[in-house]
Amino acid sequence: MSEFKATSISPVGPFFSPMVQGYWRLDDWQMTPQQRLSFLKAHIDLGITTVDHADIYGDYRCETLFGQALKLEPSVRDDIQVVSKCDINLVSEAAPNRKINHYDTSYRHILASVDNSLSRLGVEKLDVLLLHRPDALMDADEVAEALTTLRHHGKVAHFGVSNFTPSQFDLLQSRWDESLVTNQVEINPLRFDVVHDGTLDQLQRLRIKPMAWSCLAGGEMFNGESEQAVRVRDTLHAIGEELGGATIDQVIYAWVMRHPSQPLPIIGSGNIERVKAAKAAYDLNLTREQWYRIWVASKGHNVP
Repeated sequence: MSEFKATSISPVGPFFSPMVQGYWRLDDWQMTPQQRLSFLKAHIDLGITTVDHADIYGDYRCETLFGQALKLEPSVRDDIQVVSKCDINLVSEAAPNRKINHYDTSYRHILASVDNSLSRLGVEKLDVLLLHRPDALMDADEVAEALTTLRHHGKVAHFGVSNFTPSQFDLLQSRWDESLVTNQVEINPLRFDVVHDGTLDQLQRLRIKPMAWSCLAGGEMFNGESEQAVRVRDTLHAIGEELGGATIDQVIYAWVMRHPSQPLPIIGSGNIERVKAAKAAYDLNLTREQWYRIWVASKGHNVP
């Protein structure tokens, strides 16, 4: 692969690191603010400068925890690209009157969510805001109005989506006068529908790089007991040996990045040694046959 350096994720930018540090489990890491800052600076030193958040992570706590760390050394903000998401409303202590989890892409909710994220993170602008999940009640004109307002007030530089189908992506893009810059989707050897349902085809056509979440299938790649998980794990082990002793997670990250849509994997670990190991996957080169061996192990049958 090419040198590990910042890459434009769409024809209009922005520039992201080739792998992204995810902070959805930050509340579980049990770090002090100084330890959070040290971790952040350590992965920046590795060249992983893009950080992924959402308003709901950690039951609405993770952005605040990150902001507490950033407050210790505000200049670090200049070294990172901050992504956050909105539109999921969780039943939570933070919203005691909410009866069910649901989605909200209304003008009022999008603007309020961004203001809350900026306050919790302690930043003046998000580099990218993503709509977190497709909302069946999404009014694309209303969403576009919200994005226009956020852009006008300088609160968000770029916009994208997460978990959108190609038609949902096209609908929003038809109402928005600038290019959406990414679609953050699940890609791992157990669940990769986006490879076949047109999602990655669309992004490749538009020269937009997807962000890939749950690359390790929430740990199922390591401890899953289904026939599929066992088949895939055995294949990953074998290919890892062929690649000079690469670990399962390194082979998975390399498999994700091998797709020509050039996905940016999101790393979820708060252990800097595991982050270093994940980055090493960037130097692995899977052959087409190795890539398809993992495909076959997952599907349980040969290609047609």
